[in-house]
Amino acid sequence: MTTTNVLQAPYEMPPALKKAQAAIHLPEVQVMLRRLSEYDLGIFMPHQHDEKTGDFQPLPDDLMQVESGRKVSFEPKEQIERRGDRYLPVAWRWRAGASTPASACEMVLQDGPDGAEISVQHKMPDEEEEEQ
Repeated sequence: MTTTNVLQAPYEMPPALKKAQAAIHLPEVQVMLRRLSEYDLGIFMPHQHDEKTGDFQPLPDDLMQVESGRKVSFEPKEQIERRGDRYLPVAWRWRAGASTPASACEMVLQDGPDGAEISVQHKMPDEEEEEQ
């Protein structure tokens, strides 16, 4: 499968995202991707979209992408970290010399029978939410 990258596409992006799009084709990034794949990990471009235009924007350090009930939103990082028992990090970025979550899925914890390990399931939409 081939994909169009920002250098080939007829649209503009912020410089940081254009840099990320170009970097995925660099040999050293391909080596990193190959190494990450050994751990079933990949590379993602932290971003959000302008609420009015839909234009790509860099994801600010103080926001996290959150998936809950199959819907994506952008929440203050501090708020998600305070409720960390409900969220499972699924994407990370390097900030201030450390790995920090950039995206998380809201989870539902199910107690296992007779003290067994707690099972973790992704929060799914309510039936009322799905009808809308």
